[in-house]
Amino acid sequence: MVARHFHLPRHEGTASRQAHCDLPEGSYEREIGRDGFFGPATQMYHRRPPTGWTTWEGLLRPRAFDLAALAAPGAVWAAPTILSNAGIDLRLWRFSGRMDHLVRNGDGDELMFVHEGAGHLFCDYGHLEIRAGDYVLLPRSTMWRIETTAPITALLIEATNGTYRTPDRGLVGRHALYDQGVLDVPTIDEAFRDQQDERTWRVEIKRRGRISTVTYPYNPLDAVGWQGDLCPLRLNMADIRPLVSHRFHLPPSAHTTFVAERFVVCSFVPRPFETDPAAIKVPFFHNNDDYDEVIFYHAGDFFSRDGIHPGMVTFHPCGFTHGPHPGALSRIFEQPKPMTDEYAVMIDTRDALEIGPAVQACERPEYAASWRTSEGPSGDAGER
Repeated sequence: MVARHFHLPRHEGTASRQAHCDLPEGSYEREIGRDGFFGPATQMYHRRPPTGWTTWEGLLRPRAFDLAALAAPGAVWAAPTILSNAGIDLRLWRFSGRMDHLVRNGDGDELMFVHEGAGHLFCDYGHLEIRAGDYVLLPRSTMWRIETTAPITALLIEATNGTYRTPDRGLVGRHALYDQGVLDVPTIDEAFRDQQDERTWRVEIKRRGRISTVTYPYNPLDAVGWQGDLCPLRLNMADIRPLVSHRFHLPPSAHTTFVAERFVVCSFVPRPFETDPAAIKVPFFHNNDDYDEVIFYHAGDFFSRDGIHPGMVTFHPCGFTHGPHPGALSRIFEQPKPMTDEYAVMIDTRDALEIGPAVQACERPEYAASWRTSEGPSGDAGER
């Protein structure tokens, strides 16, 4: 027997006929939704902002971490965990120089987002130049190493025991979000051949969180060629063309870039603001009651958040209302510029996340109070 959601859209009291526009005068909209914006949903209309709490107690509170203050040693497998569950391990890695060994992740596909820096990645498949703004997808058990040309800070997003796939583009077609022609793959080029040598090389292999080391009397990155459709991929944020609607604020799910078994990775890149005078022009207040939400802020002006700067991470566990900060809410129907100016990586996980022990030292505990209209995250008036 096939189970289906109940479909009985109703109106009660004073409400808009459509979501995210034509709000009743003096009201604030809150969406209660299931299945990460894909399932049944209801829009509530409140007399006050639904984030008007005065205190927070308990682990469900919203969290913010300033990763600029996080120690992240140069070894890949020593990179501290930020957040994790059985299906994902999110880590921060900083490195400068030339890796003198290879690494191989046997626990799942690795998605590297390069936040800062540049360099050369060498792997089984060849050579790939990388730079800030790049997503680099490394299939499970790929051997690789990096030589930097500028110190690298990277977000490592492991799909533990899983695989990354491309999202279903549905009605908008295969060229939406990005044309797959912009995906770059490693090449067997001169730089790759030049790094092949006869010295001793170690390969550090992670499996079930434990490290094994295998030693070769030569560089095992010695391929002369390959053919197939399993290989590392590179996608730069600058090549993402976001879905936009001039009359409706699209939910984060419209910006999905990668899909794993129990989570998705979305990309926020510059886009035009909505032009319909009745449409809201900031993210709507909502309860995402099936997913934990994580955002890593890469670059730009984060228009829905007060007091957030590049290199920070926010964590909103499922089951509580969140949305625009007071400064952003004041611009709900009119923005001072025609486009957003932000680059960010969002991760929505179906299973509850645990906070890594190392990252707790760089938490900003005042973040839970940052929706107050009387004071912002740094004790200011809630404005940037």
